[in-house]
Amino acid sequence: MTAYVIAQVEVTDADTFAQYSRQVPAVIEKYGGRYLVRGGALEMLEGEWNVRRLVVLEFPSMEQLKRFYNSAEYAPLIALRQKSAQTIFAAVEGV
Repeated sequence: MTAYVIAQVEVTDADTFAQYSRQVPAVIEKYGGRYLVRGGALEMLEGEWNVRRLVVLEFPSMEQLKRFYNSAEYAPLIALRQKSAQTIFAAVEGV
Protein backbone atom coordinates (compact mmCIF):
# COMPACT_ATOMS: atom_id res chain seq x y z
CA MET A 1 0.00 0.00 0.00
CA THR A 2 1.31 3.44 -0.93
CA ALA A 3 2.62 5.58 1.94
CA TYR A 4 3.28 9.29 2.22
CA VAL A 5 5.52 11.65 4.14
CA ILE A 6 3.75 14.91 4.90
CA ALA A 7 6.08 17.58 6.20
CA GLN A 8 5.59 21.09 7.44
CA VAL A 9 8.79 23.09 7.02
CA GLU A 10 9.86 26.51 8.24
CA VAL A 11 13.34 27.30 6.94
CA THR A 12 15.51 29.18 9.44
CA ASP A 13 18.87 29.02 7.61
CA ALA A 14 18.42 29.22 3.84
CA ASP A 15 22.04 28.45 2.92
CA THR A 16 22.20 25.26 4.97
CA PHE A 17 18.73 24.21 3.87
CA ALA A 18 19.82 24.64 0.25
CA GLN A 19 22.51 21.99 0.88
CA TYR A 20 19.79 19.63 2.13
CA SER A 21 17.53 20.43 -0.83
CA ARG A 22 20.26 19.67 -3.36
CA GLN A 23 21.17 16.30 -1.81
CA VAL A 24 17.88 14.79 -0.68
CA PRO A 25 16.14 14.11 -4.05
CA ALA A 26 18.64 11.38 -4.99
CA VAL A 27 18.14 9.61 -1.65
CA ILE A 28 14.35 9.84 -1.94
CA GLU A 29 14.52 8.39 -5.46
CA LYS A 30 16.87 5.58 -4.37
CA TYR A 31 14.16 4.32 -2.00
CA GLY A 32 11.38 4.53 -4.59
CA GLY A 33 10.01 7.87 -3.42
CA ARG A 34 8.96 10.90 -5.37
CA TYR A 35 7.82 14.43 -4.65
CA LEU A 36 4.11 15.18 -5.05
CA VAL A 37 4.33 18.61 -3.42
CA ARG A 38 7.54 20.54 -2.85
CA GLY A 39 6.83 23.94 -1.46
CA GLY A 40 4.50 25.51 -4.07
CA ALA A 41 1.93 28.20 -3.41
CA LEU A 42 -0.37 27.32 -0.52
CA GLU A 43 -3.85 28.78 -0.10
CA MET A 44 -6.00 27.96 2.90
CA LEU A 45 -9.61 27.24 1.97
CA GLU A 46 -10.94 26.53 5.47
CA GLY A 47 -9.63 26.94 8.98
CA GLU A 48 -6.27 28.25 10.11
CA TRP A 49 -2.92 26.60 9.57
CA ASN A 50 0.31 28.51 9.98
CA VAL A 51 2.37 26.55 7.47
CA ARG A 52 4.99 28.25 5.30
CA ARG A 53 6.20 25.29 3.25
CA LEU A 54 4.47 21.95 2.73
CA VAL A 55 6.13 18.84 1.30
CA VAL A 56 4.42 15.58 0.33
CA LEU A 57 6.45 12.53 -0.68
CA GLU A 58 5.02 9.29 -2.05
CA PHE A 59 6.62 5.88 -1.49
CA PRO A 60 5.48 2.46 -2.75
CA SER A 61 4.94 1.23 0.83
CA MET A 62 5.36 2.18 4.47
CA GLU A 63 8.26 -0.27 4.58
CA GLN A 64 10.09 1.61 1.80
CA LEU A 65 9.28 4.95 3.44
CA LYS A 66 10.84 3.76 6.71
CA ARG A 67 13.87 2.35 4.87
CA PHE A 68 14.39 5.80 3.39
CA TYR A 69 13.90 7.64 6.68
CA ASN A 70 16.15 5.29 8.65
CA SER A 71 18.83 4.90 5.96
CA ALA A 72 22.50 5.69 6.42
CA GLU A 73 22.26 8.03 3.41
CA TYR A 74 19.47 10.10 4.94
CA ALA A 75 20.90 10.36 8.48
CA PRO A 76 23.34 13.22 7.71
CA LEU A 77 20.63 14.98 5.72
CA ILE A 78 18.26 14.82 8.68
CA ALA A 79 20.95 16.62 10.68
CA LEU A 80 21.22 19.31 7.98
CA ARG A 81 17.45 19.71 7.83
CA GLN A 82 17.08 19.94 11.59
CA LYS A 83 19.92 22.47 11.76
CA SER A 84 18.35 24.69 9.10
CA ALA A 85 14.58 24.36 9.59
CA GLN A 86 11.84 23.67 12.05
CA THR A 87 9.97 20.66 10.72
CA ILE A 88 7.10 18.37 11.50
CA PHE A 89 7.20 15.03 9.66
CA ALA A 90 4.38 12.49 9.51
CA ALA A 91 4.14 9.13 7.73
CA VAL A 92 0.70 7.97 6.63
CA GLU A 93 -0.58 5.00 4.62
CA GLY A 94 -2.68 5.69 1.57
CA VAL A 95 -6.01 4.06 0.74
